[in-house]
Amino acid sequence: MPRKKSIYTFLQAQVAAFLGGVTDYGLMIVFTEVVKLHFTFSILISGTVGAVINFSINRFWVFKNQSGYSSHINSQLFKFALVVLGSISLKSSGTLILQKVFQIDYRIGRLITDSFVSYGFNYPLIKYWVFRVNEKQNVIESN
Repeated sequence: MPRKKSIYTFLQAQVAAFLGGVTDYGLMIVFTEVVKLHFTFSILISGTVGAVINFSINRFWVFKNQSGYSSHINSQLFKFALVVLGSISLKSSGTLILQKVFQIDYRIGRLITDSFVSYGFNYPLIKYWVFRVNEKQNVIESN
C-alpha cells in the first residue's frame, strides 16, 4: 500500500508540475515573442507565475499539507521560494547554454532543460524538503 500511495503522490505532483509548467511555458513564449523580452527574463517572470500555481496545487491537493499554523506555511513558502529560485536559475542557464553552445531554439532547449530540472531537482526537493511531514505533525494534525 505505501508504494501505491507513493506512485499516486508522484502522479499528482506531475499534474501540479504540468499545470504550472504549461502556464510557465506559455507565458515565456508570450513575453519573449510578443513583449520582446530576452528569454532569460521571460523565464524569470513566467517561472514565478508557474511556481505560484504549482505551490498551491501541491499544498492543497498533492501533499494536503495545509496546516492552519502560519509559521508552517511561512516555512513552506520560504523553502518553496528557494527551490523556485534554483529551478529558474537552472532553467534559464540550461536554456541559454543549449541555445548559445548548441544553437538549439530556446523553446526546444527549454523543454529539454525542464525535463531534467523537474525530475532531478524540483520533485525531490518539493516532496522531501518543502512539504515533508514528520511523524509529530501527522499526530497533531490528525487529532
